[in-house]
Amino acid sequence: MTTAVLHRTTDVHHRTANVAGRSVFYREAGPHEAPTIVLLHGFPSSSHMFRGLIPALADEYHVVAPDHLGFGLSDAPAAEEFDYTFDALTDVTEGLLDQLGIDRYVTYVHDYGAPITWRLALRGPHRIVAIISQNGNAYTDGFVESFWTGVWAYAHDPGPATEGAVRAALGLDAIRWQYLNGVPDPTLVSPDTWLHDHAQVNREGNDKIQLRLFRDYPTNVDLYPRVQEYFRSSQVPLLAVWGANDEIFGPDGARAFARDLPDAEIHLLNGGHFLLESELDTVTGYIRGFCGRVLS
Repeated sequence: MTTAVLHRTTDVHHRTANVAGRSVFYREAGPHEAPTIVLLHGFPSSSHMFRGLIPALADEYHVVAPDHLGFGLSDAPAAEEFDYTFDALTDVTEGLLDQLGIDRYVTYVHDYGAPITWRLALRGPHRIVAIISQNGNAYTDGFVESFWTGVWAYAHDPGPATEGAVRAALGLDAIRWQYLNGVPDPTLVSPDTWLHDHAQVNREGNDKIQLRLFRDYPTNVDLYPRVQEYFRSSQVPLLAVWGANDEIFGPDGARAFARDLPDAEIHLLNGGHFLLESELDTVTGYIRGFCGRVLS
């Protein structure tokens, strides 16, 4: 008598791939023959932020969530050895997707994941089937200036006089604030989240990596007119599920999508920057409904 071994598609696999000589960590789940959803994280997190969302989608979708170079469990070559720009992070992401044979996909973007996806879309618009943005900006409308003033000052004039404000973003208090600010019930957010992120971005030499990316951030804003033209010309299906209380990317960033994508589906939820920590079930429901419609 033999015993059948059942394969559970919601099992999450933790893998690495060699992309241009760099080890890239990624989480993967779901049937490979199903439509793919690529999850791209933001600062200061990693694919760890999707630990709940991946199994919630993997019964129906093939889900891939990489760690950007310099974050999480991916390689973090010294800033002197690797040119940390958003173009370079896009190169690595594109290389991973090519290696995995992912030609067409839905992309879920958060924070830094947004400018990486915009670059991917401009390079290969035919590959992006649909976009889900969770507090991932493509318009200047969404910038909350009280947060961004220090970043702009440092990016335009990096030096001792401006570095302190952005270096503070690597501190434990600032990272905790990103997770808890705007969350109606902070007890829903596990302290593991900010402790994990703080440990990762404070590895030896990682501060220089993060400062380099802060200096490069204005290139993302410079790209917005081309991204908005891409929206207008492609009319790519877009879902925005947004923490309305986010004081980094405010709700105007979500509303702005409708200017160029009149059919965009926009939901402002009572949460903060890391919305999945408090509204996972609600976000999952919106994703399932959206993907069910656009992929049918």
